[in-house]
Amino acid sequence: MSGQRRLAHRKSLKRRFPILEFDPSRQAIIEPGKAVRAVDVVRHCVVCFFREVIEKLQAAPGTREVARLKSEAGEDPLLEMEFHGKRLAVFHPGVGAPLAAASLEEVIAHGCTKFIACGSAGVLDREIASGHIIVPTSAVRDEGTSYHYLPPGREVEPSPEGVAAIISTLESHKCPYTTGKTWTTDAFYRETPAKVALRRSEGCITVEMEAAAFFAVARFRGVAFAAMLYGGDDASGLEWDPRQWDARTPARERLFQLAAEACLLL
Repeated sequence: MSGQRRLAHRKSLKRRFPILEFDPSRQAIIEPGKAVRAVDVVRHCVVCFFREVIEKLQAAPGTREVARLKSEAGEDPLLEMEFHGKRLAVFHPGVGAPLAAASLEEVIAHGCTKFIACGSAGVLDREIASGHIIVPTSAVRDEGTSYHYLPPGREVEPSPEGVAAIISTLESHKCPYTTGKTWTTDAFYRETPAKVALRRSEGCITVEMEAAAFFAVARFRGVAFAAMLYGGDDASGLEWDPRQWDARTPARERLFQLAAEACLLL
């Protein structure tokens, strides 16, 4: 295909599929920096998906609330706490790429710039044990949010310095871990056998709903962001195995502590 025909083909695709109509403008109608105000908060921040951990931290002496993230799903506090003698921010971003990305946008506008996320993911390889730590090195963009922050593309990567901080932390504690590609999707009820097989064939070992959006927002805003996940439910077979993915509080608390330590290395 000639260069002119390839360009015409791309323009035709953009007219057919709105998700491909990326606008690189730095200005939006609703700018995060105008929707929320900067506050007195530290730069280092853990994005924590474990609500029971957030609640425990919120009740601990020395933790203060510096802002609130509001949506129709409710409110979540942006907290600041002490960890290993240093100050650290933490918040729950909500579930799903659109809400999680918007929460991250607001926390960046509040003043945080160095992020490590901790959460769970479905595994696409049943040999990955429940609770095993995975460090995503890229995310397949099978969601919609990232396409509003970066030109259309198949994958997006986390910040190298964030991945390095996570690996340094895990190795210092002699924690077993696996690095690899994750699949970010908006529709967990549409993880079909054929789609799982396709993602596995391109190297994905986990599936979740936010990583690609997080990485894209971070790149667009020029902040550091990486993630660490633990193996949760098993989506690798023809039948879903939940593997009690949400009943591992000690593992979740430990993952938060490791994420906090890694974040402070940034």
